[in-house]
Amino acid sequence: MPVQGRVVSLAVQAALSAATGRSCGYGTAPTASDKPTGVTIPYCVLYPLGGTSSGPPFGDGDGDGRMLYQVTSIGTTAEQAEWMSDKVRTALLARTKSGAFAIPIPVAGHTVIGREVDKEDGVTVVSGVYSYVQRIILHVTTPDS
Repeated sequence: MPVQGRVVSLAVQAALSAATGRSCGYGTAPTASDKPTGVTIPYCVLYPLGGTSSGPPFGDGDGDGRMLYQVTSIGTTAEQAEWMSDKVRTALLARTKSGAFAIPIPVAGHTVIGREVDKEDGVTVVSGVYSYVQRIILHVTTPDS
């Protein structure tokens, strides 16, 4: 079974909200009803940037995927945007002493087997809104792989 991008994206969005304690929009700013903090700044926005598929030698040729995400942290100050980006980085990349990822990303029908930073652009400001951009790669496999 091929990796389902939307399913992975929704799991990443939920993991970010739970781990950071702040709302995370999917391609846009969170709405007032988004949990846990609605549109209250700081928050982050998840942008799926696509991915590539591959597979194991004797399995489904599309059973594995390399998914690229941009997470933009939004704040009213540079410090706030950077603070939120630190929470995002911890949520997605922190590890336990045993080497496992500290925050699981449970994805229905998939398993996240690796995570890495692709790029960080740092803080920028436009019209008084500060943002910090991070690009993260997730390596995902499906049970049929």
